[in-house]
Amino acid sequence: MMHATTSTVLFGLDPLWLSTVVMIVTYGVIISERLNRSIIALLGAMLMILFGLLTQEQAVAGIDFNTIGLLVGMMIIVSITRKCGIFEYLAIWSAKLVKASPAGILAMLAVVTAIVSALLDNVTTVLLVVPVTLIITEALKVNPYPFLFSQILASNIGGTATLIGDPPNILIGGQVGLTFNDFVLNLAPVVVVILVVHVVSMHLIWGRRLRASPELRARVMQFDERQAISDPRLLRLATLVLALVMSAFVMARTLGLDSGTIGIAGAALLLMLDNLGKSAEEQSAAVVKVFNEVEWITIFFFVGLFVVIAGVEHAGLLQLLADRLLAATGGDFTRTGMSVLWASAVLSAIVDNIPFVATMIPLIKSMGPAFGGADALLPLWWCLSLGACLGGNGTLIGASANLTVAGIAERNGIPFHFARYTMIAFPLMLGHVAIACLYVGWRFF
Repeated sequence: MMHATTSTVLFGLDPLWLSTVVMIVTYGVIISERLNRSIIALLGAMLMILFGLLTQEQAVAGIDFNTIGLLVGMMIIVSITRKCGIFEYLAIWSAKLVKASPAGILAMLAVVTAIVSALLDNVTTVLLVVPVTLIITEALKVNPYPFLFSQILASNIGGTATLIGDPPNILIGGQVGLTFNDFVLNLAPVVVVILVVHVVSMHLIWGRRLRASPELRARVMQFDERQAISDPRLLRLATLVLALVMSAFVMARTLGLDSGTIGIAGAALLLMLDNLGKSAEEQSAAVVKVFNEVEWITIFFFVGLFVVIAGVEHAGLLQLLADRLLAATGGDFTRTGMSVLWASAVLSAIVDNIPFVATMIPLIKSMGPAFGGADALLPLWWCLSLGACLGGNGTLIGASANLTVAGIAERNGIPFHFARYTMIAFPLMLGHVAIACLYVGWRFF
């Protein structure tokens, strides 16, 4: 591990303590939400360089461009795909499949949200599904809160199953070299079980009490999902490209391609196909619109975090924490794995799971020599993923999708209070993590 030398550090201060202070202040301001998280992440990154904790070259080397490429590529693909109306189609189709029964819609939209979230990122998923949910609940004149609450949990549960489903998994996969298949084979089985438990829980808590008159249900049944498809040509193109991208993810190891390369290639292909036959002016306008819809705030948040974490890693903090964790667990691999799982779940409910995972990845990597090398750490990565993704459901600030849904709800006059959400969500999250604990104990330890 490379360490910053004290001679280069501001005023000759101890780099370990200075980098720790920078990280804590950065995370503290992120949690407080007093400044946009991208601003504070970039400021934290710059302080690591200005204080002499990192050189610019070390800062750039600390940025995981594979992860950045995957995020940008998938954002572009989703930005183009959403224009065809396929997600609205799925929501309306799901509601009609259960005869517009509120309890049935509650269950179906949870399942649809989870499946879509496994194929896209969970923030994008809720941005697409929630507006349609509000239309359906308004037509049925039922309380939309249970539906939105359920979709928050479902998006984070479904996103746990794949490499691209949740930002923590994108981080883990990008920095550890785990493939799309690795996540599906190791995490999807328990995610299916947890999703079933979630659907049953939602029915027991709210579903049995949801009622709508036959007249209102008939109104929803008159919705024509086919009218949601605004561009059939784009639907065909997007379906083709998504199929190619998913196939490439599955065969990534055979093809020798990284996930970031696949994401960018898919984005470039769909951009090209969508703009064929258009004039130069139309192409420019279309491309500008697509790139304007990329969540650059999230991208630069990741960039800043990567540099902050590189700073504390170079200073030796993560090695110190790893040594302390190993000492606390007596070097027992099973106890270490369970500690990572539960600590990840509880802490991810308190802080945003993205910076938490960004910190944990190099910490776990540093445990490699103690457990026989990097390959032996595989179960710990599944513990980290399950804990961080599922733990994000515990509070409103635990994951980006939670805050996204809450923001949409409040703009539509639906209160989404921290305490009310937490009182129901946190116990449910602990139950989901307990299922994950039994699973990893049975399969990996």
